Amino acid sequence: MSHGLQKLMAFDQLSAVFPDPLGIGNTASLILAIFGELVCSIAFIGGFLYRLSMIPMIVTMVVAFFIVHTNDPFAIKELPFIYLIVLLCLWCLGAGKYSIDALIGQKCSQKCSTKK
Repeated sequence: MSHGLQKLMAFDQLSAVFPDPLGIGNTASLILAIFGELVCSIAFIGGFLYRLSMIPMIVTMVVAFFIVHTNDPFAIKELPFIYLIVLLCLWCLGAGKYSIDALIGQKCSQKCSTKK
């Protein structure tokens, strides 16, 4: 989340020089990175649309590791790689019982059981 916040605070400076690995433009790439790193991180922390919010974060780390830093030494690629592995593990584990998704699921199951 802190990386996305840093990008948001330096948006004006970064929008002209941000890497464009997908060919959609520097500004659009920056906006997608901020969305994946900041907005989706907030949803992830609260456990709101947990697995759905993780998809942009995983895609951001895949692009960072395999495209943006492809020719860099592993010491530079290490952080996106670690984030990618952790995100994939957390995606497999799910949000847990103290998440917003779990609360919504409990409310839905209570409503369904009272209708019977």
